[in-house]
Amino acid sequence: MLRPVWRTPFTISTGLVLACLVLLCFAGPVLAEGEEAAAAPTHSSGSSLIEFLFFSIIGLLLLGIYFVFVALLVWLMLDLRGGAMMPVDFIETFEDAMNKRRYKEAFEMAKADHSMIGKVMTAGMTRLQHGLQEARDAALAMIESLKARKEHVIAYVAIIGTLGPLIGLVGTVSGMIDSFAELGRGGTPDPSKLAAGISHALNATLVGIFLSCLAIPAYSFFKNRLSRITIDASLMADDLLTQMYHSSRRPAADATPTKTVAPQPGVASKPEG
Repeated sequence: MLRPVWRTPFTISTGLVLACLVLLCFAGPVLAEGEEAAAAPTHSSGSSLIEFLFFSIIGLLLLGIYFVFVALLVWLMLDLRGGAMMPVDFIETFEDAMNKRRYKEAFEMAKADHSMIGKVMTAGMTRLQHGLQEARDAALAMIESLKARKEHVIAYVAIIGTLGPLIGLVGTVSGMIDSFAELGRGGTPDPSKLAAGISHALNATLVGIFLSCLAIPAYSFFKNRLSRITIDASLMADDLLTQMYHSSRRPAADATPTKTVAPQPGVASKPEG
């Protein structure tokens, strides 16, 4: 059974580390902006990128999406690795048990392993008694299932890349509405309020487009990596299942062979009949 990755202690600790990194990255600039605002109380809000991110609804929403995006990148970098999905030590130990014809031990070993190759071998060995083709079909079905589950996670990266510019566009429209509202009040418009609205619009556009520029290449990268790893796992599982099937059909090496008694020198053979 697949374990939910968001419940593992490692994923929780990774999220905490990411939260600390984000706070460390932005704590300094935020404090500096706060000191400048305290020194100049007439400074208009929303005129800088830091103020847009931390003191506006659209900025906070985009900042939260950035946080989720970084967490997804870290998780995918750690999960979509050949060493994690096809551990070398597991494959070597499994092949050693298979070569020594300890098939039950190899099955228990694959069942206890939570990597992709372990789950695929468990599914294939379960159907191996019904023939090699049945085992191959079961292994292929398991690979497709595991690949689909991971593709669902990778799809969130594409969703973030699509939502980023759209949410930024909402901020852009909001800022322009504020600027035009100031112009429509009549009289001489306040330049600081006009600048605040335009700045809000441009900051939202900048952050949304930048998020999309990061998410779209990341989506393509992880999707290609997943395809490559699943192909390697499929070939590896097929090779192991084929070896196990043919090895189980051969007689054991330590079986007692039929002995042919050679005639002893000087002993005449008795005629038959």
